Amino acid sequence: MKIIKYPKQSDYKALLTRPTQDIAVIEQRVAPILYRVKTEGDIALRDFALSFDKVHLESIEMPSTAIEEAASLLSEDLKQAIHQAYKNIHKFHEAQKSTPEKIETMSGVTCWRKTVGIDKVGVYIPGGTAPLFSTVLMLGIPAQIAGCREVVLCTPSNHPAILYAASLCGITKIYRIGGAQAIAAMAYGTETVPQVYKIFGPGNQYVTAAKMLVNKEGIAIDMPAGPSEVAVYADDSANPAFVAADLLSQAEHGVDSQVLLVSTSEKMIEAVNEELETQLAVLPRAEFASKALENSQAILVENQQIALALLNDYAAEHLILSIENAEEVSEKIYQAGSIFLGNYTPESAGDYASGTNHTLPTNGYARAYSGVSLDSFVKKITVQHITKEGIQNLGKTIIEMAEAESLDAHANAVKIRM
Repeated sequence: MKIIKYPKQSDYKALLTRPTQDIAVIEQRVAPILYRVKTEGDIALRDFALSFDKVHLESIEMPSTAIEEAASLLSEDLKQAIHQAYKNIHKFHEAQKSTPEKIETMSGVTCWRKTVGIDKVGVYIPGGTAPLFSTVLMLGIPAQIAGCREVVLCTPSNHPAILYAASLCGITKIYRIGGAQAIAAMAYGTETVPQVYKIFGPGNQYVTAAKMLVNKEGIAIDMPAGPSEVAVYADDSANPAFVAADLLSQAEHGVDSQVLLVSTSEKMIEAVNEELETQLAVLPRAEFASKALENSQAILVENQQIALALLNDYAAEHLILSIENAEEVSEKIYQAGSIFLGNYTPESAGDYASGTNHTLPTNGYARAYSGVSLDSFVKKITVQHITKEGIQNLGKTIIEMAEAESLDAHANAVKIRM
């Protein structure tokens, strides 16, 4: 990792730039894919599978036999691990349910909100170099709790762990397509793939661009997420080996991932760099991780105040605080997707099984977006009930405001009741 010592605040923007491509260029490449799927349906999906993935799709839908056989292809230890993760994630998201509370704003006027699951949602799981069955749990479980009536899963992978996790979440509609064309299929619908109202899931920059383009056409998305990232804030109380392992756990995602180390201790930065070399040498995905580290840096700062200012400016997807008084300091963080406290809370715990959701805003979107939660899969519908007494109490206020806006029919709708 490159070491940057005591940068000026004016240099932060350049230092914290993510290694992303020009979104306009990517959208130009993605738009024709979306158009072909929208106009040609399954024919386009089969053509893209052949040209991009070198796969001849006889059937776009995953055979039910493959889903049924998935459990037999996994070890008992892995199935037990998936079940434990399911239990923890389910427990955390189940607790996010809210009970409608009726509020009498004035005598005879009662308002409340009811929560309903989004009818049709789509889940995208990339193929790539890692079978992300954990993401199936992260998206399938809250959809299940929310009561979404139809959940569609698109993935180019037929890994049994993905199919097994999907079955645990009650997902039966699985389609063997990936990339921007999978996003298009869920957004517009084809002869085989049902159209959905909201699309969830990670992917490369082409998938992200596809999600953002269909969002412009009225299809909701979870967030404009891109390549994964982590920032670690470490002081002399941190364990350099732990910090290096956390940095590599994100760097191994892919060459466009980014990791950031911030510290007030030059000694700690040097020790972490040594550990990175040691651990990288035996890492199976070392090629991906080493390329990601080329886009990453360790930043030495004078004090904690500067460190926090820099981290809030960065707005990391994952932020690990390997420092003394980590929980207390976390109260000063207001821009991050998810925060991990202390030396024994690795980011991978949140990725898999602690219970929190790992679908988080990247590329600085944590400044305005939250990570996925139960709320992501529901709509809040307001309800109100006004009695005869209530309209007498509230009517004059409504009439006065409506007439001031020159909306006389609005005023009359109240007058006629009074």
